[in-house]
Formats: sequence, C-alpha cells, structure tokens
Amino acid sequence: MLTDHTRSRDFPALAGQTYLNTAAESIPPLCVGEAIQAYWMDKLRGMDGREGHFAAVEACREISARMIGLATDEVSFCSCSSEAYNLLASALRLGKGDEVVVSDLDFPAGATPWLRGPEEQAPSVRVWKSVRGVLDLADLEPMLGERTRLVQLSLISFYNGHRIAWQPCYELVRRLAPQAVISVDVTQALGRVILDCDGADVLISSTHKWTLGIHGGCIIGLPRRNAQRLTTRAGGWYHLTNAFDPDRFERAVSKTGAASFSVGMPNFVSLYALNAALRYLETVGIESIAAHADPLVTRLHEGLRDLGISPMCPPQPEHPTGIVAFRHERSAGMHAALAAKKIHVMHHAGRIRIAVHGYNTAEDVETFLATVSKV
Repeated sequence: MLTDHTRSRDFPALAGQTYLNTAAESIPPLCVGEAIQAYWMDKLRGMDGREGHFAAVEACREISARMIGLATDEVSFCSCSSEAYNLLASALRLGKGDEVVVSDLDFPAGATPWLRGPEEQAPSVRVWKSVRGVLDLADLEPMLGERTRLVQLSLISFYNGHRIAWQPCYELVRRLAPQAVISVDVTQALGRVILDCDGADVLISSTHKWTLGIHGGCIIGLPRRNAQRLTTRAGGWYHLTNAFDPDRFERAVSKTGAASFSVGMPNFVSLYALNAALRYLETVGIESIAAHADPLVTRLHEGLRDLGISPMCPPQPEHPTGIVAFRHERSAGMHAALAAKKIHVMHHAGRIRIAVHGYNTAEDVETFLATVSKV
C-alpha cells in the first residue's frame, strides 16, 4: 500500500512501534490532523465558521456515500454505532411477538438494544451461535420466519474476524423472513475490504477504526426505499422539518430515512476528520489495501499454526478480513512480552486479537510471530 517514504511521511506515529490493533483504534494519517486543525480555525470564526462546518458535513456525506455504494441522500451521521442502533430501535418499534436475530459474534452495540425496555413489550431475541468460530447458514435457517422483524449482522466480526458470506445469507433471509429488516455493521470492514452488502436495509459504521478517522462519528447508510419504514421517532431538532415553526410545541415532524438519524448538531470535528480519512483511503484504493494486507493475514495464520496455535476463526481466502484472533493459556504473558517490545495488539479474557491494515508491513508480522515464539 505504501512505500517506506510515504508510510513514514503519512504515518510518522508508526515509527518505533509495531501497531497491530486497528480493529480497536487506528493510527490516522497526518491529513486527518490537518483536517482537525481546519475545524479549529473555522471554529475560531464563531458563527461565521458554520459555513465551513456544514460544507465539511456535505463533503463527508458525499465521500461516505461513495465508499458504501449509496447516494448522498441515503447517508447520514450520528455520534457512534450505539446511538445509531438505539435510533434504529426507535424506528422499528418492535414489540411482543416480534423476533430479532443476532449472532454471538456481534459487537454489543448492535446486539443489545433489543434487550432493553419493558420485559412485557420486548421482542424475542434469537442468537445465531457460531461453531468453531464460524456462522453456519444451516443454523440460521430455522430461526427465520414470518415473525422475524430484524436480522442484525456484522459483516466482519470484531471478536474473531469471521466474515459472513453475504450473498447466500442475504438470499436466505429474504426468502424465509420477507418482512425482516437486514441491518449490517461494517465497522470492521469499511476502509479495509471491498464491501459486498448489496441489498442491505441499513449499514452502520463507526469512524475511528479501519476508516482512519477519530471518535465521535458514525456513518448510517439507509437506502431510500426504506425511508418511510425506517424513520426514527426520536426527539431533537436537526432532523426535524418544523423545529422552529409556530407549531413546534404541538408536533414534531421528522425528515425521513437516513436524515432522521442526525437528531442534533453534528459532531463537526469528527466529520472533518472522516472526510479527510476516507479521501485518503480512496486515493490509495481499497483494492490496493486488500492486495497488500491480505497476504500478511495469510502469513499470520500460517505462522501461528507453525507455533501450534489455532486461530479462533479458520482462514477465509474467499472472504478475507484484517483480523486474526486466538486463545492461549499463556495469553497474559504473551501480551506482556509483546507490550515490552512495543507490539500493540488487543488482549481480553485470554484472547489475543491481531489486526492488519494497509500501513502494516511484513516486518510487523514477523516481529509479532518471533515474539510469540519466544514466549
């Protein structure tokens, strides 16, 4: 993806460390810092700075839409994926008798909103359970039916890197649960792999991981065919058409679809940053990122197997991802040894997770494997 020169120029923070934790936090390129500074300069203009603020929002909407394959009016922003899913819950208004399907590889933000609220009014949540780190469509099939109102999926699991085979999964849901909304979290995919989520009803992504942005942002993609069906019922002002009209205390009229998910003042600084980050990724090219990073992931799988370590999800050459995870009884010792060498990975409850982005190198992978081997 990068030459030694452009890597050191665009990502100087990578010098002196082996950073393999993008699935948790990215290292943004310098252009993102410059965008944050541009926000600051606009902010110093006071009210006059809003001209720059709202121009940045629209620029970010345009590049975000292009990156997820939608039109600009089908994309909006809120503060994080948790907010997006709670707003989706307000739009769906699920109740007793409705069924929701989630997987045990989902991040809590997409899996837990359906568990909240009065118990007597809550929908039934069915969990699609992985087997040896993989979600099998044969296990999903009996969970689907006429009462299924939502199927919540992660295109790539934060937990172990498993990637859903999108098309057969999509076709199965459409055939057996025709009333279901299909929502897909692409947080661990956008900016790293070529998306293949055609037909999804909702796409949601955080902005501080593979997209190389910062905290405080979330992309919501909602095709206009679902605009009426998936309009939030939240209060606020930015998403209302009559927020300052004479009847504002009598009724609240929302914009429809994606626009209804931006309920308050945009977090401008995160969108300045995201706009710069996505344009950087587009210039490099997601195809180029995948072509560079996928072989490094393959090498990680091979190297771990040579050490007698079995990744939690087997290799998926037909559905590549950037994440490799494994469990080990000496994971705490491994993590301490890695940290001592300034090798950054995620360690949680006996699980080590490695994430490989376009700014990683073969040397990063070999340094990681050599350190684990010593442990």
